[in-house]
Amino acid sequence: MSDISNEPFEKQTLGHPTGLFYLFFAEMWERFSFYGMRALLMLYMTKEIFKALSEKDIAAAAVYASYGSLVYASTVIGGRVSDKILGMRSSIFLGGILMSIGHFVLAIENDVAFFLALAFIVVGNGFFKPNISTFVGSLYKDGDRRKDSGFTIFYMGINIGGFAAPLICGWLAVKYGWHYGFGLAGIGMLTGLVFFWSGIKKNVFGDKGLPPSKEIYEKPILSIPQKIFVPIVAVLFVPVIASLLASYQSLGVKGTFLGDKNYVNILFYLIGIGVVIFLTKIIFESKPEDRKKLFMAVLITFFMTLFWGFHELSGSVITLFADRNVNLDGIMNPAQTNSLNSLVIIVLSIPISLLWAYLSKRNLNPRTPYKFGLGLVLAGLSFYILSLSKGSADENGMVPFAFLFIMYFILSIGELFMSPVGLSKITDLSPKRIVAFMMGIWFLSSAYAFQIVGFISKQLAIESTDVNVGGLETLSVYTDGFALISQYALGAGVVVLLFSPLMKKLMGNVH
Repeated sequence: MSDISNEPFEKQTLGHPTGLFYLFFAEMWERFSFYGMRALLMLYMTKEIFKALSEKDIAAAAVYASYGSLVYASTVIGGRVSDKILGMRSSIFLGGILMSIGHFVLAIENDVAFFLALAFIVVGNGFFKPNISTFVGSLYKDGDRRKDSGFTIFYMGINIGGFAAPLICGWLAVKYGWHYGFGLAGIGMLTGLVFFWSGIKKNVFGDKGLPPSKEIYEKPILSIPQKIFVPIVAVLFVPVIASLLASYQSLGVKGTFLGDKNYVNILFYLIGIGVVIFLTKIIFESKPEDRKKLFMAVLITFFMTLFWGFHELSGSVITLFADRNVNLDGIMNPAQTNSLNSLVIIVLSIPISLLWAYLSKRNLNPRTPYKFGLGLVLAGLSFYILSLSKGSADENGMVPFAFLFIMYFILSIGELFMSPVGLSKITDLSPKRIVAFMMGIWFLSSAYAFQIVGFISKQLAIESTDVNVGGLETLSVYTDGFALISQYALGAGVVVLLFSPLMKKLMGNVH
């Protein structure tokens, strides 16, 4: 019986488990929905939701940062619920349905609906995102050298969705209206669920992703089985999250601790303290060998936070820079520039995957810490290139599109050095009993990265009642800011490279 149930799981496609490619398409469409919406979000807020405010950039930055932080912080809870109750399959379905609802509600032209829609996406992403990535890791046995290239292939699926979505949703938004673009994002999410369901029906996942305990799955709370109780609680949290997002204003007076912080900022201070305490407990309770690996998992998560803090500016400050200071000259609209990052990833993900495989055969593949250090250095170089664009601006303060493209090209290479490799290493460095939770911690790096994004975006905010502000009014603010960002990224990269030999020892037999 065991051999029969495992047979589909053992089938391979292009040298990888067949299930990888069903997860590839499911994630591709989910990312289509996510990045299609993200490409429009900052522009929609500055041109519609907050258009009457002179501090529209600050308001939009606060909501964008809070939304991004909550989207990824929710993965910690979703990962834990999956580990203990639902299992990966049920979690992915629950998350996908909630996210679909969010995208369709976003298509309603109403300010209350706007915040409710973002809240549905926040809660849904918490269940979907950590579990589909963990599912990929579960398809490979421990020590399988194909895992890095498998995650890179999976990562390419993310970026196909990330490439197509801004182009199509951005075109719809300009041609027919913002809400047509948001509506298409919802259709993309539903398509992803269909792909995942078809993989289950064809049994390509074997026995992977089922609830950890059927008894717990069916166990009643308040006379309601947990498999139903969890979705009910998830939906009840939607208005709570919506209220947090709508409370984007600062709580205090400048010069005090609460000066420019809102409820979500304070919440993340508390979450950070709680996570540190919980991780410290887990690390000290682990075996000595596991302890070193767990510490390293936390360390690479910290480095990833820094990288994403710079990278995720693409959806906020860099999109506004493209709108206000880049001569797009009919090439694409500002929302569509969000596709450039994914375009480079698509072109280079397979070559870089093959490069790692080629170097591995010759025992020359750099260990993970070196890849992370190089990734941060590349991030610094990308922003330095963008800061140089000021010298090529025309009399209207518009810079050539080439600077934006080169910036995305270099930043994307840095991303390929870090994100898919780190994603794979989290599953290697984490004990099996908490792997989904640690995947949630990995995505928490993006949550705190959005706090960095919010801080930087506020520093580079433009105060104006003109929704079409740009040109010479905004050029120096952005380029001077990019120069400062490049210094911090380069400095972080050099520090990581210097300490890489020590970190290599902490990883033990994990490459």
